[in-house]
Amino acid sequence: MNFSLIVPVYNVEKYLRGCLDSVLHQSFTAWEVICVNDGATDGSAQIIEQYAAEDSRISVITEANAGLSAARNTGMDAACGEYILFLDSDDWLEPDALEILAQNISGEDMLCFSGRRYIERENKYHLADQLQERTFSTGMDYYNENALLPRDFAFVCVVLRAYRRAFLADNKLRFKPSIFHEDNLFTPISCYFAGTVKVINRCLYNYRVRTGSITTKFNSKRISDFLDIANMLAAFFVPLNGFDKTTVYRAITHHYQVVFLHAPKESKRDLRKKCDWALYHMVSRTKVRHRINYLINKYL
Repeated sequence: MNFSLIVPVYNVEKYLRGCLDSVLHQSFTAWEVICVNDGATDGSAQIIEQYAAEDSRISVITEANAGLSAARNTGMDAACGEYILFLDSDDWLEPDALEILAQNISGEDMLCFSGRRYIERENKYHLADQLQERTFSTGMDYYNENALLPRDFAFVCVVLRAYRRAFLADNKLRFKPSIFHEDNLFTPISCYFAGTVKVINRCLYNYRVRTGSITTKFNSKRISDFLDIANMLAAFFVPLNGFDKTTVYRAITHHYQVVFLHAPKESKRDLRKKCDWALYHMVSRTKVRHRINYLINKYL
């Protein structure tokens, strides 16, 4: 058993050493780290080059700035481990994270675990979500049971799973470049293709919520991307049959609702033109409230 940890790097010199040290200090040692320098303009490049020079398990790939999705895709292309983990460069792992994963993996397509959020501004940790330990025979069974449960650390976040590398490659699972909320698109689709999925109730990941990060800014680009993701998810799932689509339809409907709830009044006309109303109509049928929201968003 070995792991490939993919670390996209862009202007995080303040946090990068802590991230990489959390891997170097793992009790389990069969791993590689692939640092993808996404055109960093601060001292991040020098830091990862230094770490790579000191430990042969760490490698660096440098490319022009293309965003988080493209960097993750580059890392996946270079990965050699049996399982892939995505580690954001301002976050860190618990010291025994990889050992616990290695002890629990038995060939599953995905092994899912818990994490906790660290609120930098408040110097405060949130409690880790408590997960129901279970092994699912299909990824959609796992999705249907877990996707809409109340959580502090969002279900869609890809950093909360170890992925069998061959599973990702065989199903050509990639992150869509140049969008925000890429996890919202990647996770439901990866669950659709997944066979066995195992959940363990262990907190292995620490996620830093920092002021000024791309995940804390809400702007027109994020709203527009959220609509694109809703359209793409609906286009993917609506034609499919053979499984219960209630949960994924409700999640997609929520995406549409978020767009029109948070969009400035002056941008709603353009968003309405961009929305695939036929698909929105299809996925909004699981609840009366969702159907009403569909009508309000389309006509008011």
